[in-house]
This record gives sequence, C-alpha cells and structure tokens, in this order.
Amino acid sequence: MVKHIILWNLKDEFSTEEKEAIKAGIKSGLEGLKGQVPGLLEIAVHTNGLPSSNADVMLDSAFENEEALKGYAVHPAHVEVADMKVRPFTKTRTCLDFEIS
Repeated sequence: MVKHIILWNLKDEFSTEEKEAIKAGIKSGLEGLKGQVPGLLEIAVHTNGLPSSNADVMLDSAFENEEALKGYAVHPAHVEVADMKVRPFTKTRTCLDFEIS
C-alpha cells in the first residue's frame, strides 16, 4: 500500500469565511473521488487543524500501489477537482508519498 499525504496553505487574500468555504469545497471534491479512481483505497481531507498548525488543509489517502497513485495523478476526475477546487486557492503544497509494508 502507498500513502499519499498533502498539506496545503490557502492564499492569504481570502477572508476567514472564504477560506472555510474553500476548505469545504476541497474536502467534498477530493473525498468524492472515492469509488471513481481505480486503486484508491482511502481518502480523507482534514480542515480543522489546531491553532498550532501551520497548514490549512491535509489530504490523507492510500492506494493499492505506486502505479495506482500515478494513475490518480492523471485521472480526469482528480484533475478536474485539482484544477477547480484546489490549485486556484492554494499558495503552497507539500507532499509525502511512502510505502507501507
């Protein structure tokens, strides 16, 4: 199994209310990919970090293998969510992919 973890920070120009709506859109969009992308085993988006956090949104996902992760990256449903709900609103992205044996 391969884990795919992403941390994003939203752009500074958004108000608190706008950021909450953006985070909700990212969560619903990405979690909605469950069952659409082959090899995607688990997907959860966390948006309610503690004040000690330095990221706004976290994606925690798991794939059958590295090939499934590569397929996810280019899957049309994922690309649409990324292009419409994530990339326009985020300023930074940090990724960690790793294998669980």
